[in-house]
Amino acid sequence: MAAEMALVKPISKFNNVTPKFLIPRSFTKPRFTSVRMSATTSSSSSSSSSKKGSKKNINETLLTPRFYTTDFDEMETLFNTEINKQLNQDEFVALLQEFKTDYNQTHFVRNKEFKEAADKMEGPLRQIFVEFLERSCTAEFSGFLLYKELGRRLKVQTFLLSLCAKHFFNDESFSVIAKQDEARHAGFLNKGLSDFNLALDLGFLTKARKYTFFKPKFIFYATYLSEKIGYWRYITIYRHLKENPEYQCYPIFKYFENWCQDENRHGDFFSALMKAQPQFLNDWKAKLWSRFFCLSVYVTMYLNDCQRTAFYEGIGLNTKEFDMHVIIETNRTTARIFPAVLDVENPEFKRKLDRMVVINDKLQAVGQSDDIPLVKNLKRIPLVAALASEILAAYLMPPIESGSVDLADFEPGLVY
Repeated sequence: MAAEMALVKPISKFNNVTPKFLIPRSFTKPRFTSVRMSATTSSSSSSSSSKKGSKKNINETLLTPRFYTTDFDEMETLFNTEINKQLNQDEFVALLQEFKTDYNQTHFVRNKEFKEAADKMEGPLRQIFVEFLERSCTAEFSGFLLYKELGRRLKVQTFLLSLCAKHFFNDESFSVIAKQDEARHAGFLNKGLSDFNLALDLGFLTKARKYTFFKPKFIFYATYLSEKIGYWRYITIYRHLKENPEYQCYPIFKYFENWCQDENRHGDFFSALMKAQPQFLNDWKAKLWSRFFCLSVYVTMYLNDCQRTAFYEGIGLNTKEFDMHVIIETNRTTARIFPAVLDVENPEFKRKLDRMVVINDKLQAVGQSDDIPLVKNLKRIPLVAALASEILAAYLMPPIESGSVDLADFEPGLVY
């Protein structure tokens, strides 16, 4: 019980980890490489290279950052003011004004600290930090593409929604740091990769990656959660490193305080979308879907991060405590709008997550073994069944009834 109670302690308690990797004083610089993240995996391609650089493939798994698309015709119908004449657009007007203000217009300005910090990294810490930048850039770029399509495809009858979406992105080239929010974030992260003599080929990424189709209401649930959980991840890391500057291995973390407010505003945008369509929030199906997406997002993050504990230990965090802190705070925020959420503060929820980690590690070991495909698949069957059983058991835990479609008094500005 003491272990579970420690999870809700302030973030300053997360610095009880001695990092496995120290930053050496010097290293040999590799040549600049353009990284293409493809949708398929080929064992032979990992060693191939060209004059322009090498192509790096990634595995498409449930834990990989994904690209999304939706039914834009349905989105048009939902928010078309000629069809829905009673549609309340007051909140969109307020949000649009916030986006136009662009609080972080001059925030994402690099300095010489970035390259100097990158030059000091070597070995495992350098490798895992590059992976962090790659995954983060891919996730931000995914949001950019979705919002760009919203802004481009929605017609004049949904002009406010379209304008809000357009203020998430910039039409200009990604060769420079982009103008606003998702595009700016992705550009800033990709510029960070250049400090390590790498760069993501975002044009290739747009064409090569698989797109997952979600109906609009599922886009609302999933994107709201991803933005709010992004807020709590960024602000938690920022606060921790502000209190423990000895773990500040790269200056990008100093930008997280303002960065996370972009994520918060994006989440408020999707909260407004859901409140404008109360059928997505006020029936039994909405409660089931809300719990499903909460569980999907929380489990994905927990399993992902537990595969990358070296990164979090490298910045002085205990991975599982960090994740539970983020999950708990995200769940409390989500309870303001979702009609039902998971009881993540029940100690049994964390125990289920930890059992999922053990099972997932065994699945990873099977995939990396030298067994023939048939044997691998046979070994996976009981493990997949066990993982599905744990996920189902977590979903069926008694939920917390929450949310309201009338949330004017609860809408946050700055939540810290």
